[in-house]
Amino acid sequence: MIKVLFFAKLSEQLGCRELTVESDSIKDCEQLLQYLCEYKDDWSSILNAQSWLKAVNQSMTSNNVVLNDGDEVAFFPPVTGG
Repeated sequence: MIKVLFFAKLSEQLGCRELTVESDSIKDCEQLLQYLCEYKDDWSSILNAQSWLKAVNQSMTSNNVVLNDGDEVAFFPPVTGG
């Protein structure tokens, strides 16, 4: 199982903060994102609207990082500051 977390504006838009996904058919973050885009009808437009940051096991990462059973993947908007 892969634990998926959504933070800030993204969790509000999806109406979901946390989701557990079977890890059998998901090998990396790119496949996870594809799975999430198909999970609910409106998720694809939300997830593809901007580049969300990703962290695997609390470390920033890219789409091609390999996922393993028990991993935690977090998606969140880019942080801006001033």
